[in-house]
Amino acid sequence: MSLNRRQWLARCAAGGLATGLGAWSLRGNAAPGDYRSLVVIYLDGGNDGSDCLVPTDGAYADYARCRQNLALPKESLLALPAPTIGHSFGLHPALGPLRGLYEQGRLGFIANVGPLVEPCTAASILAGQSDVPPLLGSHSDQTAIVQGWGVSEDQSGWAGRGLELLPARLRHGLSALTWSTHRTLVQGRRSPVSYFDPEGSSWWGLGDLLRPQEAGMQMLARMAQWQSANAYEAEYARTFSTGFSDATAVAKAMAQAQTPSQDFGSNDRIATGLRRLASVLPVFKAQGLKRQVFQLHWGGFDTHANQRGSGSTTQDAQLDLLAKALAAFDAANRASGMDQEVVTLVMTEFGRTLRPGSGGGSEHGWGNHWWLFGGPVAGGQAVGTFPSLVLGGPDDSDGGKNGRLVPSLSSDQVGATLMEWLGLESAALLDVFPLLANFPTKTLPLLRA
Repeated sequence: MSLNRRQWLARCAAGGLATGLGAWSLRGNAAPGDYRSLVVIYLDGGNDGSDCLVPTDGAYADYARCRQNLALPKESLLALPAPTIGHSFGLHPALGPLRGLYEQGRLGFIANVGPLVEPCTAASILAGQSDVPPLLGSHSDQTAIVQGWGVSEDQSGWAGRGLELLPARLRHGLSALTWSTHRTLVQGRRSPVSYFDPEGSSWWGLGDLLRPQEAGMQMLARMAQWQSANAYEAEYARTFSTGFSDATAVAKAMAQAQTPSQDFGSNDRIATGLRRLASVLPVFKAQGLKRQVFQLHWGGFDTHANQRGSGSTTQDAQLDLLAKALAAFDAANRASGMDQEVVTLVMTEFGRTLRPGSGGGSEHGWGNHWWLFGGPVAGGQAVGTFPSLVLGGPDDSDGGKNGRLVPSLSSDQVGATLMEWLGLESAALLDVFPLLANFPTKTLPLLRA
């Protein structure tokens, strides 16, 4: 059954209280003096993962039958070496730049993942025997939930909460960054989120942060020193001062950055932003920062119509831009010596239904396939259980048999794995991911030992 808001809060609170004590007893996983960065690329709208990772063995017949006009021709798929999780697979043809990363063991897939309250099956859901997240199918709500929102007044996300609970030696300013107004993932309970401009502008309102002698900057600097006995005004002044300080630090770091030589494929925001990020990560490391999480929202993958084709809003065209930028980002990190210090997760709020909708598109689904790449990733494989691609089959939770797949892995298990890599103590996992109390396995084999 779908949980309402009150029930969701109760389940989250029960898990969180279970480990409130002893959270400081274990050491983190990180070695002294190191740097690690998690880059989360969020594909807005619900990317159709069923057309990104496609079985090429006997299961292709089920795929072609249920996907109908959305099915990619078998001969167009880019074959991946060696079977994994019981199948041979091919990639969407637009993902060609990423096939080499998979073959090199640098990129892996997380099969059939999504937000879960507890382990469940399509049968248990259709029988009303399992609790499921509230508001399934809602873009805004599922975006927030999969990023860690507990459907409560607490607006924090799993990365933000995790960063706040890292060992003291790994905590610092400029740890949680976003390139837009989207920030749930990196929002902590008590710490600020910093803004990262993908265009590299050094302007902050009326002042150029790199020219402190100019009148606009001097005015901003004076405002950043305001104080007040009034609680509301004091909080405004504190927030303004923190924002000004963070923006200045980011601008100065970007001014020291060296532009990568790799071809990012276009001048689209995903290309320019990842080029900018690749250039500044070595600077952040050289400055002595320890842990950072970057939240990057991009794209328009709510493909209710015209999912196939060459138009700029089709999945095909967007995947082409994305794959080129991701491959260049990985190459730039290797060239700058950041190879073992950056992990990139590509995620989205939900998958799409197996059955096409009208107009050559697909409807809102649930389980989906995410991607993970970088030097620390145990790539060249998929992790999890690949779902049955049969309408009304054992993984279809839709009463109308439209192919709304039940996730077999929880998005919290993915987040917990990545936060442990950043140094979160295992005893603190349930404080960050309270619903993991319902899962016997808390983390996944996504990263190299």
